[in-house]
Order: sequence, then C-alpha cells, then structure tokens
Amino acid sequence: MKTAHAPHGATPTPTSADPVAKPVPGSEAASQATIALLQAHSLSSAVQAEIERLILSGELAPGAKLTEALLAERLGVSRGPIREAFRVLEEAGLVRQEKNRGAFVRSIPLDEAREIFDLRVILEEAAVRHLAEHITPEQLRALRTMVEQMERLVRDGHNTSASDQYHLLNLAFHEALVDSVGNRKLATLYRRLVKELSLLRRANLAGGRQIPVSASEHRAVLKAIAAGDADAAGQALRAHVIESKERTLKNQGGPTPGSAGAAGAATRKIRHA
Repeated sequence: MKTAHAPHGATPTPTSADPVAKPVPGSEAASQATIALLQAHSLSSAVQAEIERLILSGELAPGAKLTEALLAERLGVSRGPIREAFRVLEEAGLVRQEKNRGAFVRSIPLDEAREIFDLRVILEEAAVRHLAEHITPEQLRALRTMVEQMERLVRDGHNTSASDQYHLLNLAFHEALVDSVGNRKLATLYRRLVKELSLLRRANLAGGRQIPVSASEHRAVLKAIAAGDADAAGQALRAHVIESKERTLKNQGGPTPGSAGAAGAATRKIRHA
C-alpha cells in the first residue's frame, strides 16, 4: 500500500497510525512544582549545612538553645528551612528537640562518648588494616601530605591558629583513611560518629600542647600503612584513638579507662551483672 503524500508546502494530515505529540495536561505546572521543590530542597540543605558548621566549629556550643527566629534572621530565610534543618540534625545526633521547650545543641554524655570511641576504633582499625594491603600510591601521597602539614604546624609553633588548622587536618586525615577503603556505608557511619564526638573533642588540642604527640601518632599510622604492615597499622591506630579517648574523658572531668574511678565503675558493673 502506498502512503499518500501531502502537496509540497502543505501540512501533512496525521492518520491514526501517525505518532502525534500531545501536550501533557498540567505539564507546565508540574515543571514549576518540580523546580520549586528542588529550590526548596537546595535551600534546606544549605541551611542545614550552615547550622551544622556553626555547631561543629563551636560557635553554637553544646547545650545552647537554637531559636528559629534568630537563625532565620541570621541566615536570611523563613522558619520552614530552619525547622527542617533541626529535624535532620536531630537525626544526625547534633540537635536535641524537646516538646514545649524548643531545640538545643546536643550535649554528649560521657558514657555515650566512651561507646562512640569504642565503635570508632573498631571502624578505623579495620580501615587501616585494609589500607596496609590495598592502598594506592595516590592515596598514600595524599595521606603523607597531610601528615607533613601537621608536622609543619608543630615546627611553626602552637598558637590558637595552629591548633585550629591542626584540628581540621586531623579530621581530614582520619576521613581520608576511611574514604580510601571505598565502602560508603563505613564512611557514612564513621562521619556520624565523628560529628557527635566533635561536640567534645575540640578541647583535646586547645593551646596546642597535644599537637606534637598527635602528629607523631599520625606518622606512626602512616609509616605502618606504607610498609604494608596491617598488624602494626591496626595497633598504631588503636593506640592513637584510645589516647584521644582518654584525653577527652580527662578534659570532661570523667574517669579514664586506667583511673581508679573507671576501675570502680567496672567493679560495680561486675557486681550487678
């Protein structure tokens, strides 16, 4: 069967077999709604990130009340994104919301801090053992660069600025260790733990007194990874995190694992087991 052709210049008349593009009812409204949703999501994410930054930097201290109106005015947004940020940050363990009282920066109890440190050491020890056997030259160079920057801060002095820079390098080094494994679930869980601990740990390096010790501990971890010694890497990492745990508990006035208070607590636990 021959297909009928329209005269030159005329618009072909569609037949039942011809595909005809039809406008989707409400397509323009749907597109606008999608754009509005994306914009709102982007705004909420930006607000959440900024409030999280204020908390992790210590500008909003543990226990501080978070006022919707003040934060909305400060960030130039409505209260809606602020409330959504509070909800997400509560799930992340950084904010506590109380009925009829409002939202607060979360304070981490010492017992919970111990549990977080204990879980963190398991995750990071597994990570460095893996890296000792599978690290790439590029990953090793990146870790070495960070350790060298830490050691440069040690040589340059221990003022407040150096402590702040070291704190950021310290976080970056440990995140790089975990990220280099290539396990996204591991990295997500690790980051949550570190964010919660950050509510306590900034005092560990205050004044720079612990920076030389910390830098040497990082160098030991790196050296073991570079040598391909999984056992030495795991042991160095475990010693480093336990030292950080003890410093944190001491700075917060709690018993350290080797103290009489801790021993007494362990004895009480055994008696009631």
